[in-house]
Amino acid sequence: MITLRPFQSDIEAACHAAWRDGARVVMPVMPTGAGKTVVFSKIVRDLNAPAVVVAHRSELVTQASLALAKNGVRHRVIGPRSLGKTCASIHASELGTMLFDPLARVAVAGVDTLIKRQDELHAWAETVQLVVQDEGHHVLRDNKWGKAFTMFPNAKGLFVTATPLRADGSGLGAHADGIVDRMIVGPTGRELVNQGFLTDYRIVAPPSDIDYSHVPITATGDLSLPQLRDVVHASNTIVGDVVKSYMKFTPGQRGITFSVDVEAATEIAAAYRQQGIPAEALSGKTPAALRYATLRRFERGELLQLVNCDLFGEGFDVPACSVVSMVRRTESYGLYCQQFGRALRVMVENYDGWGVLTDDERLTRIKNSKKPSAVILDHVGNVARHGLPDTARAWSLDRRERMARGKTETIPTRTCGNAECFAVYERFLRACPYCGWAWVPASRSSPDEVDGDLIELDPSVLAALRGESQRLVDDVVIPYGLPHVATLGLRKQHGLRAEEQLALRQAIALWAGWQKHLGRDMAETYRRFWVVFGIDVATAQTLGRSDAEALRVRVERELESNRVVEKREQPVQ
Repeated sequence: MITLRPFQSDIEAACHAAWRDGARVVMPVMPTGAGKTVVFSKIVRDLNAPAVVVAHRSELVTQASLALAKNGVRHRVIGPRSLGKTCASIHASELGTMLFDPLARVAVAGVDTLIKRQDELHAWAETVQLVVQDEGHHVLRDNKWGKAFTMFPNAKGLFVTATPLRADGSGLGAHADGIVDRMIVGPTGRELVNQGFLTDYRIVAPPSDIDYSHVPITATGDLSLPQLRDVVHASNTIVGDVVKSYMKFTPGQRGITFSVDVEAATEIAAAYRQQGIPAEALSGKTPAALRYATLRRFERGELLQLVNCDLFGEGFDVPACSVVSMVRRTESYGLYCQQFGRALRVMVENYDGWGVLTDDERLTRIKNSKKPSAVILDHVGNVARHGLPDTARAWSLDRRERMARGKTETIPTRTCGNAECFAVYERFLRACPYCGWAWVPASRSSPDEVDGDLIELDPSVLAALRGESQRLVDDVVIPYGLPHVATLGLRKQHGLRAEEQLALRQAIALWAGWQKHLGRDMAETYRRFWVVFGIDVATAQTLGRSDAEALRVRVERELESNRVVEKREQPVQ
């Protein structure tokens, strides 16, 4: 029997509702570690009809196979004969029984094998009623994943993902570059951490000597791997820093290190072992049986480090991991979240049945579990590039412009200046929440130098800003001798600007009240406004009509998306 947690049941119900409403392909969005495989296994089992789960790498095929087996779904494997044997062996080892059945109507398949064998699979493909695409953000209408889906003309689609966006900016919707009709957004990672379904974390970002400024970004939207490898291998300190940071901040904990290539993985694993830390290097070229055996050693605590190259980035479930070391920089937010999420899975006994517990009971069990809070050791600036992955984001199936290098869509972060800490935290905080180190601005002569904190601003600068903001809402000063018609026009323009300014100030006041309700003091509220909206509160009150209107709309949307106010109906054009 498959027991879903409450939020998983909500997502399952939403998928069925979307299909009933006429959507063919739905995309549930669930954070890494939220149980996407549990949800799709339940849907496949309840359907009791021909279905296929599609993955794009052999290790993800074996993981999807094990997920179905754990949930009592008999299935076959469409892939190399050796892959089927590996899945059967894993079933026997993990479950003491085998649900691998060459005659089953449900299948797990590699996308490349499907395309290669589409002619011989034609008759079966026409009977398939559901196609589950693991890591559904891969699917575009004209790529191999999209072409594989066309093999199943009578099937609905269930495209599960944690990050419904692509580094190349392509839109996943059927109206854009993909084939998804409906997106179903689940809870955020932070909500699941607060509810005890994911492990909390802290981030440490030691300094690095690697210069990425000359590494180009390719058409895929990510850094060029050849040049990225070159700059990483040119570093004289990175290997030693990785091992040193692990020993300093997380000694004895089990961790996964993400390297830039197989050579780097091998070198880092050897460096771990030289310091007495049991470690092994793995990659996509590692035989499946050896990879599985190595993971079991890791889970038993015989290994403390798994150093991998592009292996554990997507869909891999390793709950024993409590440390992630990032040594592979990426411009892809999706890849970053997948790496980050390896350490967030909860590791406690009988966890799958916790959906019936109260929040307090669940959190108590989490606190009593053996797994500590996760630690992310970011050696390559991924967190500074992408922000914290568990904050709410406005997902879309539309196309989007590829993000500029160095820009982030989430709240910026700051790295603690204490060499014994190097923790990363959201920039609006006044001091490091882990050690208390406080950032001191070099100057206080402009809002951007104090991160928008008006309390920290030089009094004369603040007075000038306040004077300008008051001028915009005071009665207009009419130049002597101005013609009557011009006077009327000037008064009208001033009135419209003052009206928009007052509306903006009302929105800002509501936003500030929300922050106060969340327990933030005024200084923290000022800084948060600055990092969220890119302008300080005082300067916002000096904006002209059009700029004030644009900012007001952004503030109101932020309030609406967080359910502080009711969403307004858009006027009919």
